[in-house]
Amino acid sequence: MSALCMQCTFRLFFMDVLNVHKVFSEEIKKCQALPNNAGLTLFRLLRGAKKEIVRLFIVFTENSAAPESEPKAVAEGFLPPVMDTLLSDYHNSAPGVRDAEVLALFAVLVNKLQSHILPSIPRVIEAVLESSLQMISHNFEDYPELRLQFFRFIQAVNQNCFAGLFHVPPESQRMIVDSIVWGCKHTERNISDKGLEILHEFLKNVAKSPEIAQGFYKTYLVSLVQDIFAIMTDRLHKSGFKMQATLLHYIIHLVLHNHVTEPLYDASQGNNFSSNTAFLHSHLANLLASSFPNLGSKGVTDFVDSLFDVKMDLASFKICLRDFLVKLKEFSGEEGDDGDADLADL
Repeated sequence: MSALCMQCTFRLFFMDVLNVHKVFSEEIKKCQALPNNAGLTLFRLLRGAKKEIVRLFIVFTENSAAPESEPKAVAEGFLPPVMDTLLSDYHNSAPGVRDAEVLALFAVLVNKLQSHILPSIPRVIEAVLESSLQMISHNFEDYPELRLQFFRFIQAVNQNCFAGLFHVPPESQRMIVDSIVWGCKHTERNISDKGLEILHEFLKNVAKSPEIAQGFYKTYLVSLVQDIFAIMTDRLHKSGFKMQATLLHYIIHLVLHNHVTEPLYDASQGNNFSSNTAFLHSHLANLLASSFPNLGSKGVTDFVDSLFDVKMDLASFKICLRDFLVKLKEFSGEEGDDGDADLADL
């Protein structure tokens, strides 16, 4: 059978299954409207069937390959009807009825199709971003599987279709950055580690995109430094110390090496600094002094001076941060615990 015939067969097959998915979605809504959980059994069966349909699409996508299913052919023949049906259903469903498998499918599609799905990324983000964040941003526990698949989707787009993250409105860009930081703040280690990993990849992609970089730095860089320091010093994320240190070293050295050309400060507010390095040094010193007054001004100044040593490599930078965290613990009177091994093992 020719590749064209195979594509026609796949399209017909999936259109039939998509129609079944649509019918099940409507029946689920009817079940939800019944009083006293009268349709609970049918509701569960239909939800399970919908999940299996999406898993079928995941298997097809994972195993699609040339010549029968080249990425371009999948993007043109398979992707549009799947987006029409699944994205609409995900976006319009009640929070408790949204399936994590949909996010998993689009993560697989992005990983598989890469540049061929790039034009569709804004539409996918519009459908899943805010609706997913409404479910997972109230705490760190609800919807654990959807939470994990959401960050896997963001990671897939970041790795394969980074430009698509900036083809969305500014408010959506803000939500994307905030969601990555939210991932870093999770107390569940697998989520926080993935958030830190995504943020590191994201910053490296920004640096390789001159049309994006300076505007991004001006908007987000200072707040990212604050967020990373807050995560590092809250004693709940010691397992992520190495990547936290890597991120701080990366950002500070972006500034030290003058890769950030837009001013990070607002000169109109009377902030007159000779450089972004001078501003960030001052800002960080003030932030730490107000957050940890027991350290004293000299202790804070010495620490910040050492962070801004342009010759300091990453290994020495980690040791400097580790010593600072140990000092914080001493001043607070905390006892050591098993998690401190993550600081010692550099």
